[in-house]
Amino acid sequence: MKVLMFGWEFPPYISGGLGTACFGLTKQLSKKNVAVTFVLPKIKGEVQNAGIKVIGGQNFIYEEMEEIKKSAEFLEKEIRISSPLKPYLSYSTYREYLEQLKKVETEIDCIKKNFHSQSIDFSGDYGDDLLSEVARFAVVGRFLAQKEDFNVIHAHDWMTFLAGVEAKRQSGKPLVVHVHATEFDRCGENVNQDIFNFEKYGMENADKIIAVSHRTKETIVNRYGINPDKVSVVHNGVDLDEIYQYDKNNRPFKKDKIVLYLGRITMQKGPDYFLEAANLVLQRKSNVRFVMAGSGDMTRKLITRMADLRLADRFHFTGFLGKTEREKLFAMSDLYVMPSVSEPFGITPLEAMRYNIPIIISKQSGVAELLNNVIKVDFWDIHKLASSIVNVLEGPGLAQSLIESNWETLKKMDWSFAAQKVINVYNECLKG
Repeated sequence: MKVLMFGWEFPPYISGGLGTACFGLTKQLSKKNVAVTFVLPKIKGEVQNAGIKVIGGQNFIYEEMEEIKKSAEFLEKEIRISSPLKPYLSYSTYREYLEQLKKVETEIDCIKKNFHSQSIDFSGDYGDDLLSEVARFAVVGRFLAQKEDFNVIHAHDWMTFLAGVEAKRQSGKPLVVHVHATEFDRCGENVNQDIFNFEKYGMENADKIIAVSHRTKETIVNRYGINPDKVSVVHNGVDLDEIYQYDKNNRPFKKDKIVLYLGRITMQKGPDYFLEAANLVLQRKSNVRFVMAGSGDMTRKLITRMADLRLADRFHFTGFLGKTEREKLFAMSDLYVMPSVSEPFGITPLEAMRYNIPIIISKQSGVAELLNNVIKVDFWDIHKLASSIVNVLEGPGLAQSLIESNWETLKKMDWSFAAQKVINVYNECLKG
């Protein structure tokens, strides 16, 4: 089996769970004799070894510009840029939105006009140029479909769907799109229409869709109008090979309990509920420290709120952490909390469980479908969350009962199981 796979993150470059998932999955696919060519817009740093071939879209010189022109003309025709006339936009926001739409249109027009050997540059980030990079990555998909030998195309999340569709159009090979999160998870009802269009377009053109949870499958069916028979649920897994060795006796704040939040500091992840619950806990217990590890658009707002609550000596922001720092933080913590508002899956509770610490998660997370020996609360119920935190920290018996079955649970959630299910999806595509 040979797979041409498109992704936006791969270790050491990760922004969230997507890169972690891509690494864990491809590592196990390789062990099962699946030859994966993993395509990124741009390779950053020394790629972590997963036994696969990793290439970057910025490394190619595109000489067949006639084919690129065809690709760009197709994009211009098929990808409809939505009307910028959205309600409740300020004048400045409206102008910014117009400029963002123009970037995509200008990029496609530029590709059509430049008929000489050229490279295509990428930042590979999630910045202001994201939509135009998505359009350029589609050109990479079409180009590589002519160069690589593969049986199946696999595209992770909306940023790569256009590239996957273009590779399918060029090669005639089946396309699997892997939905790790939808725009409804990220933004609630205030979806970005352009991104929604990209997601729906990729799903409609895919031969099979992989959803990371039944919760995500329901969203795909109900919100995007996709036939449920087309969607297979493959839960994410956890890598049990690398566990950081750490002596808790050497950690700072030995007399205090450490409660950890680790993830993007965005609306989807519910960091504000974690902060409010921390305030309630600290009104009852003084020997607790709360750690918020990650970065995101809500960071400044939460720092301000933390200062207003006078929690500066008990609530700590670490910023974005690399792999080693993340693992060390898991290892030194006494409790892990994931209060997500909308979480398609949620890998971090599994990562925390490797260090035998109790877990509290929101009922609104996909991983809640699989974990029984954890505390589950509604994300909005900060009083229940705070009470649960206190109960775990004050009750060693409860904490022990929550962690005693961790390893038995994790053994059933190794990435190897997920990889086999993905292979089954590939085989269904090839049979069809």
